[in-house]
Amino acid sequence: MAEASYSRGMAGVIAGETSIATVGQEGRGLSYRGYSIFDLAEHATFEEVAWLLLHGELPTADELAQFKAGLIEARLLPQALRTVLEKLPKTAHPMDVLRTGVSVLGCLEPEPETPTLDDQDRIARRLLGALPSMLMYWYQFAHHGKQIDTAAAGEGSVAGHFLDLLYGQGPDATQQRAVDVSLILYAEHEFNASTFTARITTSTLSDVYSTITSAIGTLRGPLHGGANEAAMALVEPLANADEAEGYIMEALARKDKIMGFGHRVYRDSDPRSDVIKGWSKTLSDTAGDARLYTVSERVEEVMRREKDLFPNLDFYSASAYHFLGIPTELFTPIFVLSRVAGWLAHVFEQRADNRLIRPSAVYTGPSDLPWVPVQGRS
Repeated sequence: MAEASYSRGMAGVIAGETSIATVGQEGRGLSYRGYSIFDLAEHATFEEVAWLLLHGELPTADELAQFKAGLIEARLLPQALRTVLEKLPKTAHPMDVLRTGVSVLGCLEPEPETPTLDDQDRIARRLLGALPSMLMYWYQFAHHGKQIDTAAAGEGSVAGHFLDLLYGQGPDATQQRAVDVSLILYAEHEFNASTFTARITTSTLSDVYSTITSAIGTLRGPLHGGANEAAMALVEPLANADEAEGYIMEALARKDKIMGFGHRVYRDSDPRSDVIKGWSKTLSDTAGDARLYTVSERVEEVMRREKDLFPNLDFYSASAYHFLGIPTELFTPIFVLSRVAGWLAHVFEQRADNRLIRPSAVYTGPSDLPWVPVQGRS
C-alpha cells in the first residue's frame, strides 16, 4: 500500500472519479457532462441542464415536457409540511428553513429501503419542484402573513415559479431568463464542499433526504455558500466607484477578507463570472440604476490590481439578484434551488459504484500518557 500524503484542507487531493463535471481541468474550463458552461448558459434552460446532470445526456422534446410536468406537479406541499413551515420564526435563517423542510419531507415521503431508479427519479423531481415552494411559502408567511398556493403559480420553469411566488405575479422575460441562467451557473461544480459532503453521506448508504440536508448544512457556511450575500453587504452601502476604491484600499490595509474573489480551484478567472457579470449589466441598464454595477466594476478593478484576484460567480450574482428585487437573505437559498440538481447527480453516481469514503488524519495530540485515577487529577 502506497504511503499516504497529507494536504491541508485536502487541496489538490483527488478523492474520486466523476463523469458529471470538469472544473478548470486541462484547459477545459467548466463543463457539465461534456457541454461548455458558456453554451449551456447561452442556449439551455435550467430544466434541460437538470435533466442532463441527472441522466447524462440532453433530453428529447418529449422527455423535457414530461420532466417539466413532473416538476410542476411536485410544487404542491403536504399540509403537514406547510404547518411546520408556519411554525418557523421570521428570524430563522432561510438555509435552516430549507434544511428543515427537506428533513420533514423525508419523514412524510421516505425513500424506500431499497430504492429503484424510478424511486430516485421521483424524489429528484420532488425536491427540484418543492424546494422553491418551501422557501417561498415560509418567506411569504413569516414576513407577510400570507398562506400562498405554491401549486397555483402558472409559470412552467423553476426560475419563473420562484419569481412568481416572490413577486405575486409572473416575471417578465428578462427577469425569468436572468434567474434561469443563474440557476444553470450554480447547478454543479464537481467535488466542492457541499457536494463532497453529499457523497460522503451517500457512501454510508443513507437516504437521499439525509444527503441533501447534510449538503444544505455545508452550503450554509459563509466560506462556501454565503459569499453572494457578503458581496451584497460590501457593495450596497458604497455611493460611487471612487468611494468603493477608497473603501477597498482601506479594507486591504486592514487585511480584511473581501468575499466574492478568488477560487480554490480556478487560478486566472471563474468562467461563470463573465456570464453573470453580463446579466448584472443588462439588469442594471433595464433598472436605470448604474450605481451598483459601476461600484462592483471598480471593486473588481482594485482587487485585480492590488491582489491579482478575480471575481467568482458570487460577486456579480449579488448585484444581479438585487436588480431582480430578490431580498439579500434569499441569495444563498437560491443556490440550493439550483445546486440540488448537481447534488442529486453525485448521489446517484456514488450509489452506482459505492465505496465508503473514509480518509485518514495526521495525529497531532499527545501520546503515551499515564492513567491517573480521578482522585489524583487536579
